[in-house]
Amino acid sequence: MIHIRNINLINLNPAEVKFNYDILIEKNLIVKIEKNIRPSGKKLKTIDGTGKYIMPGLVCAHNHFYSVLSRGILASIPHSVNFVEILKNLWWRLDRAHNQKSIYYSGLVGSLEAIKNGTTAVIDHHASPNFIKGSLCALEQGFSKMGLRGILAYEITDRNGKTGAIQGIGESKRFFHETNSELIKTSIGAHASFTLSDKTLQSISSLLKETKTGIHIHIAEDKADVKRTREKYHTSICKRLEKFDLLNDKALLVHGVHLNKSEIDIINNHNSFLIHNPRSNMNNSVGYLKQILMIDNCCIGTDGIGSDMFEECRFAYFKSKEARVNLHPNQILKLLFNGNRILSRYFNKKFGRIAEGFEADLIITDYKAATPINEKNLGSHFIFGFSSKNVETSIIGGKIVYENRSFPFEVESIYAESRRQAEKLWERMNKIKP
Repeated sequence: MIHIRNINLINLNPAEVKFNYDILIEKNLIVKIEKNIRPSGKKLKTIDGTGKYIMPGLVCAHNHFYSVLSRGILASIPHSVNFVEILKNLWWRLDRAHNQKSIYYSGLVGSLEAIKNGTTAVIDHHASPNFIKGSLCALEQGFSKMGLRGILAYEITDRNGKTGAIQGIGESKRFFHETNSELIKTSIGAHASFTLSDKTLQSISSLLKETKTGIHIHIAEDKADVKRTREKYHTSICKRLEKFDLLNDKALLVHGVHLNKSEIDIINNHNSFLIHNPRSNMNNSVGYLKQILMIDNCCIGTDGIGSDMFEECRFAYFKSKEARVNLHPNQILKLLFNGNRILSRYFNKKFGRIAEGFEADLIITDYKAATPINEKNLGSHFIFGFSSKNVETSIIGGKIVYENRSFPFEVESIYAESRRQAEKLWERMNKIKP
């Protein structure tokens, strides 16, 4: 049992700020929220929250942990003039260079840094075409070592031939049936419409019916996806997905930069999610979805640029201003909160609020508010004040995984091995032609 005393409570949506409350956590749940709780018991852990803020753990709704070891990459990468060339010259070589150990350390370091930044759940989309079978297990081991919550998917695609697509489907099916972690669920990953044949989409559809889970796929990230789908299949991306029964209330549709209104209507009609990745979209110069407020279930992800959701939210806000969409700070909080709705549908539990009966995925920050803070201006404090540097403690599933800015084990050896694995990964990548 964990007793957090005299702490200030924050809920993101609807925005709420309450001062000087106690929280009682038993097993994986928040069981009591009152002032001056007086619990008893030999196994009681007490945390003094005086002057601090507690909020639901943040959710990264789309990530690629396989890109963790690409920072500062020194492999030879040809100059790319468009998004498809970026994929061919960089990412489709990097993913083919991964092996079991590099995947594990990508998951390990990615999970460590997520937790340190206040992100308690990551929805990951993995690819390693030369090491498919067992790849999700290697990734899951990194998550589990750190105690991070996650929804994992393997990227099914035809870009590496029919055998690669079949193996990707097999890995997705195997992992779904074999994983038994309380903190890990499975979605069915797919790359994008322009690298998926009708036959493979039909196989994915059959797997979705068997597993009753959701697809996790990039859509309309770049105009090339829209153009090639239209030219080859004579339809739009969302209509194509709908044709194969791939859209449901667990479907995770990523980017959507070049969607039209009819496609947005299709997404909303199926109660599916769209994940907005502002920093990645800017980095790849693919554009901005100005109809973002038309999406009923819009969330925020990073697309592999770390897991700092405080930072991602800032970019989401400033990019909307530059694009003259002018999202209100509290609207950003709603987009961030919506990641919890994904968790609720996959785990069949309550996430995203500090309330009795909700999962105890929580973070404690030592943010010092220089001005008054309440539900009206919480979004502004979040954009212009709160930072991942304020994160002091992270609790996931009722377990303290990061306390007083420290993990219960030393991390330097993890980073040292990560650097070694990165160098080996880059060496293998150099041997792979675009």
